[in-house]
Amino acid sequence: MRLTTKGRFAVTAMVDLAMRQAKGPVTLAAISERQRISLSYLEQLFGKLRRHALVKSVRGPGGGYYLAVPVQDVSVADIIAAVDEPLDATQCGGRENCLDDRRCMTHDLWATLNAKMYDYLSSVTLADLVAHQHGKHVAVLHDWRAAENAESKPEPAIAA
Repeated sequence: MRLTTKGRFAVTAMVDLAMRQAKGPVTLAAISERQRISLSYLEQLFGKLRRHALVKSVRGPGGGYYLAVPVQDVSVADIIAAVDEPLDATQCGGRENCLDDRRCMTHDLWATLNAKMYDYLSSVTLADLVAHQHGKHVAVLHDWRAAENAESKPEPAIAA
């Protein structure tokens, strides 16, 4: 499993855009400066984001980018998929030919991890990330293990 710079930068740039688009289109130069991401790299990423209808652009003076869909309707998984970032922990890319054209012993483990990662990244929206940046409590960004541990603890016995 790898989330490369492409996916990380795309998510970071989209959060920046979502936080600032209320004042009008946001330039890639401004995102580049604030986030220290190469302008040419952002141009490549936003070309892909535009082709996947996540952002729209406005040309000319006062131009830039804005979200094409509401902030609460864009998930982190949507952004990562748009920039062609595979989230795959299997060695075989899901083809089940991990070990000499047959499944390896741990294929199901890695395939399950893929599904869990996708589910989690699908559950986090740009709205959640923007709220988190504004210091608001965002439950989905907290460690799920804490909730799972609380659920797995036995109920205390009630004395009669």
